[in-house]
Amino acid sequence: MSFALIVPTYNPGKSWSNNVAAIKSQTLHPDEVLIIDSSSVDSTVTESVNAGFEVKVIDTASFDHGGTRKMAAENCSSYEFVVFLTQDAILFDENALQRIIERFSDSKVAAVCGRQLPRQGATSIEAHARLCNYPSNSFTRSISDRASFGLKTAFISNSFAAYRVSALNEVGSFPENVIFGEDMYVAAKLLGSVYSIAYAADACVYHSHDYTLWQELRLYFDMGVFHAREPWIRQQLGGAEGEGLKFVASEIKYLFKHAFWRIPEGLLRTLLRYTGFRLGLMENKLPLWIKRKLAMNKSYFLQ
Repeated sequence: MSFALIVPTYNPGKSWSNNVAAIKSQTLHPDEVLIIDSSSVDSTVTESVNAGFEVKVIDTASFDHGGTRKMAAENCSSYEFVVFLTQDAILFDENALQRIIERFSDSKVAAVCGRQLPRQGATSIEAHARLCNYPSNSFTRSISDRASFGLKTAFISNSFAAYRVSALNEVGSFPENVIFGEDMYVAAKLLGSVYSIAYAADACVYHSHDYTLWQELRLYFDMGVFHAREPWIRQQLGGAEGEGLKFVASEIKYLFKHAFWRIPEGLLRTLLRYTGFRLGLMENKLPLWIKRKLAMNKSYFLQ
């Protein structure tokens, strides 16, 4: 099975050498490693070229979450599969790529989401988010599961995800000019075309973020904007309100055991996530200057 590994980069700094080493150590080597670099000013391009990777440099301002990945996938259209990785996601072991590609042995599977583990030194709140959202059991979901899982039916993250190129092309590849969620957009399209989405719990990366309270609100504002502008996804799959309540209960239980003094902060973060998401859903009623202030992806509102 032929496949390409695609990694968008922008000034990852010294940590990039860890990514390069992890990619080079894989038991199943990609037929091509394509780095889409947004004009980094550090050593990313040099390190990538020295590692034997293909590098395509684009203008910083031209990066688009969906459009850039669509362009990259088109550059790798001769392969059966494409695997996407973000620059801050480090492959867990030498079998990560092999295990994510193996899930395509089921011809109905059009996309596979890998498991994300907390990075070394992760805070308790940060660690819980990964352990709760990325379980240790693998599964495969189709459109028939939407009554049980709602939006979670299209569970996927381009921090570590693989796609069947023929199916990706069939649904028009990634959307251009989206603020966020190009991965969920494609997953929902694939489910609507009667494909399945798999989750491979044994294909892992280290990837998590220690967001500030303000960043937490801004991230969920972007999510809300995405769903406001792509209402068909919630109409097709349903909402995820029940999942939110499960997450809060799980977080309180986890923090009570590991860091009870952070429970008030966890509850405050829940309030900020909810507030950010609701503000995003009503973004058409907000003035542009407020949207630019709230958005994590500020360039989206500069277009």
